[in-house]
Amino acid sequence: MKKLKLGILISGRGSNLQALINACSENNYPAEIVLVISNKPDAQGLKHAIEANIETQVIEHNNYSDRESFDKDLNETLYASGVELICLAGFMRLLSGWFIEKWPNKIINIHPSLLPAFKGTNSHAEVINSGVKISGCTVHFVTKDMDAGPIIMQAAVPVLPNDNKDSLAKRILKSEHKCYSHAIRLIASNKIKIKNQLVIDISGNKIDEITFNPSLE
Repeated sequence: MKKLKLGILISGRGSNLQALINACSENNYPAEIVLVISNKPDAQGLKHAIEANIETQVIEHNNYSDRESFDKDLNETLYASGVELICLAGFMRLLSGWFIEKWPNKIINIHPSLLPAFKGTNSHAEVINSGVKISGCTVHFVTKDMDAGPIIMQAAVPVLPNDNKDSLAKRILKSEHKCYSHAIRLIASNKIKIKNQLVIDISGNKIDEITFNPSLE
């Protein structure tokens, strides 16, 4: 079976990276991680990749005078490794429009809220402060607009009365691990496509936005 070649971009602990490593270790999983890149040399996630014998690269953004110069080196490194799909996993950098145009519908991200609600980096605190009763996570294609690309799938997680941003984040993370690997499976198996900025299955039906709810299993 030909497997889709993944490049994972990280900046920190690599929790979602480890979940993807675990998924890719399954014999019938249709994707493989060929490269992990971090913009921070001390990112804990690099250890996960090294322990799994996955190639790693560190490209420090602080060594570049502007965003596009960094993105050009990032682009060259990914192409050289034969990456076919880029997965952002806690990568704390906004990619330039130039870079995104180089990888049309080939970059995905997982965000810890039910987009389009609660975009940005402080979503859990905003959820708690808003009083909403349901949050979750979203896997989506990356476009020039932050947290706004076509939604591949989502998982709903209830906000409990005693939740704070840390407890909510911990519970949503469990859903992230399942959602991300399943979304990649859909892409690698050629089961979805984008039409009119909506992700649909190959038969033309829109994929259910709330696909499953791991937190309530």
